[in-house]
Amino acid sequence: MPALALSEYRRLVVKVGSSLLVGANGELNRSWLESLAADIAALKRDGHEILIVSSGAIAIGCSALQINKPRAKLEALQAAAAVGQIQLMQTYQDVLSQHKLTAAQVLMTLDDTEDRRRFLNARGTFGELLERSVVPIVNENDTVATTEIRYGDNDRLAARIAQLVMADALILLSDVDGLYTADPASNKHADHIPEVMHIGDETLAMAGESRSDYGSGGMATKIQAARIATHAGCSTIIASGIAEHPLKALLEGARCTVLHASGSPAAARKQWLAGTLEAVGELILDDGAVTALGAGNSLLPVGVTAVSGEFRRGDVIILRNQAGVEIGRGLAEYSNVEASQLAGCQSAQIQERIGYRGRSVVVHRDELVLLKYED
Repeated sequence: MPALALSEYRRLVVKVGSSLLVGANGELNRSWLESLAADIAALKRDGHEILIVSSGAIAIGCSALQINKPRAKLEALQAAAAVGQIQLMQTYQDVLSQHKLTAAQVLMTLDDTEDRRRFLNARGTFGELLERSVVPIVNENDTVATTEIRYGDNDRLAARIAQLVMADALILLSDVDGLYTADPASNKHADHIPEVMHIGDETLAMAGESRSDYGSGGMATKIQAARIATHAGCSTIIASGIAEHPLKALLEGARCTVLHASGSPAAARKQWLAGTLEAVGELILDDGAVTALGAGNSLLPVGVTAVSGEFRRGDVIILRNQAGVEIGRGLAEYSNVEASQLAGCQSAQIQERIGYRGRSVVVHRDELVLLKYED
């Protein structure tokens, strides 16, 4: 198989399955993790931004507390996650520091990516970490989960993270090297599928179940995750991580399945903003702000002349020019009350106007879409 052109994907989310991190004895596979850290360092030197979504905390904790995972109750699994997460993150920090890289722990739930206000907060945090060349290590916040820890959560969580950070590619590393026409363990005639241009029901039907003792996700969960990611403009790569240096192996032509996105993350985001959300407020902008938005800039408070409607941070608002024509829409960084207080002010005056040091923009350029209109 030809080498995978990872150079096409600048921002990568790498999901690491429990079966790769935890050996048959329940111990963390440090040697493998060291090889992954070396791969990440090499990719970062080539200009990539890397986020990791890592399983493994529960499996490590179960070994430490001698918990029988298949028979354990939710409370026991949550206790195991609390114990295992410490060891997992310490090891990530150790192996990345060997390459002068800093790790950051980010615990999230799927709910955190569904609520628009928390979504914006999380995006801002990830953006700041990546800007500072930190490697975020994301895991499901199992310890405080209010529902039972579900099958394959981290595959779907990885897809949501990819969607949140507008990643170019999601790499799902596990104990399988891609999608097959049938389960290759039970059907020797199953064929490997190197590429999928569109994920339909027939693709999901080909997925099998997990055969791992420690992993909770199977191929079906990976295809469901790929659906989420590709819909957000993020291609998905399903690859084996059993051997050391799994990302280097991909670069050198290791077998995998690439599920292609039909467009870019930015284009998918703009389409979502333009057509699928109901706006609950409006901002009137001066001519300078309209010109600035057309040049690809964010909306600053100085360019707002009027505010209408009731909205909170994360709600969709319409942007209009002085003639009242809709020029676009985006996600508000402030409530309508705060936006009214900030209208026409310089960014340096934000704290004086609203009493705290808020964001410098009213709508960020990544969270808005412009519409064509007639002058």
